[in-house]
Amino acid sequence: MAEYKLELKGVCKSFPGVKALDGVNLSVRPGSVHALMGENGAGKSTLMKCLFGIYKMDEGEIYIDGQKVEIRDPDDAMAKGIAMVHQELQPVLARSVGENMYLGRFPVKKIGPLQVIDHKTMYSETSRWLSELGLDYDPKALLSSLSIGQMQMVEIAKAVSHEAKVIIFDEPTSSLSDKEVDFLFKVMNDLRDRGVAMIYISHKMDEIKRISDDITIMRDGTYVGTWSADELTTDQIIAKMVGRELTNIYPEHKHEIGDVIMEVEGLTSIHEKSFRDVSFTLRRGEILGFGGLVGAQRTELMEGIFGIRHLAAGKIRINGKEVSIKHPSDAMDAGLGMITEDRRGNGIVGCLSIKDNVGISVYNKYLKSGFVLDHPAINKVVNDSIDMLSIKTPSMQELIQNLSGGNQQKVIVARWLANNPDILIMDEPTRGIDVGAKHEIYEIMERLAQQGKAIIMISSEMPELLGMADRVCVMCSGRLTGEIHDKADMTQEKVMAYATQF
Repeated sequence: MAEYKLELKGVCKSFPGVKALDGVNLSVRPGSVHALMGENGAGKSTLMKCLFGIYKMDEGEIYIDGQKVEIRDPDDAMAKGIAMVHQELQPVLARSVGENMYLGRFPVKKIGPLQVIDHKTMYSETSRWLSELGLDYDPKALLSSLSIGQMQMVEIAKAVSHEAKVIIFDEPTSSLSDKEVDFLFKVMNDLRDRGVAMIYISHKMDEIKRISDDITIMRDGTYVGTWSADELTTDQIIAKMVGRELTNIYPEHKHEIGDVIMEVEGLTSIHEKSFRDVSFTLRRGEILGFGGLVGAQRTELMEGIFGIRHLAAGKIRINGKEVSIKHPSDAMDAGLGMITEDRRGNGIVGCLSIKDNVGISVYNKYLKSGFVLDHPAINKVVNDSIDMLSIKTPSMQELIQNLSGGNQQKVIVARWLANNPDILIMDEPTRGIDVGAKHEIYEIMERLAQQGKAIIMISSEMPELLGMADRVCVMCSGRLTGEIHDKADMTQEKVMAYATQF
């Protein structure tokens, strides 16, 4: 039996203007979870896409069970026993859970001379695999009826159903609740016992230490080294990833909280099972955290405030004046901005450049003679944003879809900063972002608060919520169940007590 289930040797990959991978190695033992770590833009996802046949590598070799193989495309990768759970979901929302599970490999049966999809087998198998993960979703339900976290679990069940020798998990827990993470880790432990090799990409240090056997670290497209997970402390992992020490990930709070800028009173969704009768205030220079478990309706509430969702009742006042927000354009005119949780679904415009993705919110402000875009002024705004947020890109003309997930998130932050809102709603602002980039986002939030901007931050990461928020509102099942004003009272136990107060 080969020592390694999978080996990548000397992998190189270049894109126009940037060398994404430069001689990267990876060796994964059978029956192990191998963490692949590095900052956003380090090349982790690019390496996995080369392995999975999405990209064709310029140089390098792939070995499975000691045998050299060539992988032409994702179908070829799956045929060779490699499955992948992608960081960015690409669900078919109008089809059922079962159809999404078996997309491209539907079981068929013969009816006379015809071959048709065997729906009974498909739904039966879907139910079996979902049950193995401890999930009770209806295989016939439309995928659009599930939350993002539930869709992620369907994607994980799909990968497991391939019964692969190697499974790549690229940020699989970014949208999962703690309970769903526990389910996932149980499944991964079962797979490990069966000899499956798993590659695990995550920026959550507690998860890495909890689940991984080995750790490989990349930096700027190069291979730094591989260690046993027991050998490295969290601080050592961070230092090797970023090439420097990060003494305190959360910046010191130096901002001053001012007068009330926004009042929300009795906000209720038109949907019966969504948010109802929610009231809170927001002050200038304040970072107001919103906590709660998956399904608490925090995102839906913010979408209601921003005009994405319709309201049945409630009032919104900004600077003491009631405002009518029916559409996002009304919210923007009122001085609001919103960074959405799902950057792929409703954040980035993948086929456009970084310039267009940033500029799309301000083009109407940079017009000469009323109709001609002032490109030099727009270029300055975009380049300033690239420098301020340390966005890794060869130029502003690079397509945003070619950037890493974390750099895409930074572009979305840049879009709203360019619009200069007084109130910025940030829904899971550091989802899928590495620890170094998180620190940069936190520093930007602190600077904005010092400028008197008011920030609402939804976060499912408890340390982030407690580390950044001046005050925390907690929701459960669509209701505001608690509010913690005093920093000294902000504990995980108190937030969880409110988050489970049905």
